[in-house]
Amino acid sequence: MSPEPMVVAPADRPRSLNVVGEQVTVLASGEQTGSFEIFFQAGPEGCGPPPHSHPWDEAFYVLRGEIHFVVDGLERTAGAGAMVFVPAGTLHCFRLGSGGAEALSITSRPGAAAMFSDIDAEISPDAPDLGKLVAVALAHGLDVAVPPLEEVAG
Repeated sequence: MSPEPMVVAPADRPRSLNVVGEQVTVLASGEQTGSFEIFFQAGPEGCGPPPHSHPWDEAFYVLRGEIHFVVDGLERTAGAGAMVFVPAGTLHCFRLGSGGAEALSITSRPGAAAMFSDIDAEISPDAPDLGKLVAVALAHGLDVAVPPLEEVAG
């Protein structure tokens, strides 16, 4: 089946998924496009995933605020109007800056939308079970960089 043309007006957006405190709205899933996915992401200061990599390319376009990225060891702060590209398999993480932030993100293939949906359904945003969160991420093809035990216990 070929993908159909689509327009997603603000009033037509699906409900936002709560991904451990960050609101992620799937604007276009891989199921709809046949390839890439597009998300609107918004959240308060400090939100963001642990260091991880995945089998899809990912790009972020910052709409509001600042997002602090670490991509393959390179630390950068991206403000409104900046674009950050993360190739598939690259270790990265980010944290939303002071006052929170909003961004559009695009992935090169399906996978993230299903993962965000599972996290929304299975992980409490108020008291996330980190073991379960990592298990959901692993089930969707992510590699999560877990710190050494002495750093966690430290």
